[in-house]
Amino acid sequence: MSIRSNAILALIPNANFTLYGNKIAIWDSEEEQPTEEAIKVKEQELEKEYADKEYQRKRLEEYNAIGLGEQLDMIYHDMDGWKARIKSVKDKYPKP
Repeated sequence: MSIRSNAILALIPNANFTLYGNKIAIWDSEEEQPTEEAIKVKEQELEKEYADKEYQRKRLEEYNAIGLGEQLDMIYHDMDGWKARIKSVKDKYPKP
């Protein structure tokens, strides 16, 4: 789904519409169609939110690379080692 579609749905959650390129071609909802300005503002908010959560996506990627089974084994056999490994990922991708 495009950022434009996500922005429209964030503004009007049950909207039924069709985009043609970047424009709303069909609006089939009871609620009034959002203005272009409102859509652009919401797109910017969503893009910022996405950018602000980059550290979360990178952490998750590294946590997944460790593997759930390996993490559970580390927790069982070496809790301090597991904490150190998770901390190294958190340090590598700090929360802004």
